[in-house]
Amino acid sequence: MTDVLVVLLLVLVGIGAIPVVAGLAQFLVIPLHAVRNHYRETGPYLPNVAVVIPAWNEAAVLPMSIERLMSLDYPPQRLRVYVVDDASTDDTPAVLAACAARHPGRVVHLRRDKGGEGKAHTLNHGLREILADDWMEALLIMDADVIYEPVSLRKMTRHLADPTVGAVTAYIREGSRDPKGMTRFIGFDYLAAQAASRRAQNVAGAMACLAGGAQLHTRENLLAIGGQIDTSSLAEDTVTTFRTQLAGRRVVFEPHARVLAEEPAGVDALWKQRLRWARGNVQITSMYRHLFFRRSVHPGLGGIFFGIFWFAILLLPVAMVLTSVGLIGLYLLDSDLAGSVFGAAVFVPIATFVFMITLTISVDPPTGRKVWREALLFPGAISFVVLLTAAFPGVVPLSGAAETAWTLFVYSWLVLCIPLAYGVRRLELSRWGRPLAPLALYLVGFGPMMCAITVDAYVKEFRGAAMTWDKTEKTGRVAA
Repeated sequence: MTDVLVVLLLVLVGIGAIPVVAGLAQFLVIPLHAVRNHYRETGPYLPNVAVVIPAWNEAAVLPMSIERLMSLDYPPQRLRVYVVDDASTDDTPAVLAACAARHPGRVVHLRRDKGGEGKAHTLNHGLREILADDWMEALLIMDADVIYEPVSLRKMTRHLADPTVGAVTAYIREGSRDPKGMTRFIGFDYLAAQAASRRAQNVAGAMACLAGGAQLHTRENLLAIGGQIDTSSLAEDTVTTFRTQLAGRRVVFEPHARVLAEEPAGVDALWKQRLRWARGNVQITSMYRHLFFRRSVHPGLGGIFFGIFWFAILLLPVAMVLTSVGLIGLYLLDSDLAGSVFGAAVFVPIATFVFMITLTISVDPPTGRKVWREALLFPGAISFVVLLTAAFPGVVPLSGAAETAWTLFVYSWLVLCIPLAYGVRRLELSRWGRPLAPLALYLVGFGPMMCAITVDAYVKEFRGAAMTWDKTEKTGRVAA
């Protein structure tokens, strides 16, 4: 009986390691992007582009975004900007009137009398107006705060020269003038999740999600997916991405089209933003449950590579719990065996972590030089100590009860870090704890916080919580 229990606990530890192996596999294919990409099918192509911007109380950021669009390296007569004003209560209407006066015929203000229904409804209001006119050949969906580098749109449209491509997305970079702790963590997160990970998805032939602030669609693709944006989930951009590929068109990531965005500077603001994203992913998993691991439905989205990648992220908190349960159970049965398993297994995540950081930073060295500290501390300073303890057991000289307590803490950390990450949020929301929240974030880690948000998404989706759209407050911090 004991032997069966040991095997079961070893299996739990092994299952917990799957996300690490999946992450390693994904990053191993990134270098193949040098030879397996879409550039051979591109060509000079400058279609009439309608830019649609959903906006609610965006007076602080719209002037800069619109002026930068007007100065893009793109034929002026082929670019129009439609701002869909979602019943704003600030100076957004006046700001748009001034922009439209400076650029007559190129900046269009579309006003909704009833707002607050969410981004997808706002976009659909604009789409109805834009599709009613035959002028638009490609549609760029962007956010009100993002700043496109001058050649970005031209780099994106060249992919549409291939009629098999339905949509193109760009590389969103955190663009604060003076990035602090949180925005630096987000900077590395975007570097890993976009500049690096989406290259791997290009290679695999299946894109998980078009960036919400930078998605370029052909007119034909929009009509093929119904001529409107999905309103049934909180992940309308992911639904659009899946529908495009299931309709038989390719989705391409263009890493050299760079877009700067203003991201949350605090834990609570980040939590609300990422909770929306995480709940959206849970909803997508349910909506497309017939798709995963079924190549007959779609060779890319239904492939093994994409399926493991998708669930490795979605179920990461579950894997962390299974690993801790397995290690603690082994320790209670046979402490020496638990120590051997942990010591042997820990080198895989350490080696993977070092490899992933090195490769991630190399794809965008200027950003990497700014966020290398946050890259190292992405799992948190405490996790860093735990890994060092596992790799070099003599670092913490303990014995007796102290050694037992420390060992159980180390084995439990993968579970403990999740409620502690939630505690960082509560700390920021308290009057006395707010100054301590940045330090706590570095101790607990940005990665554990993402896992805590995913758990929150599980709970809220299970309870059927209202799908509220918590808008991220924008102040115009992007360095243009």
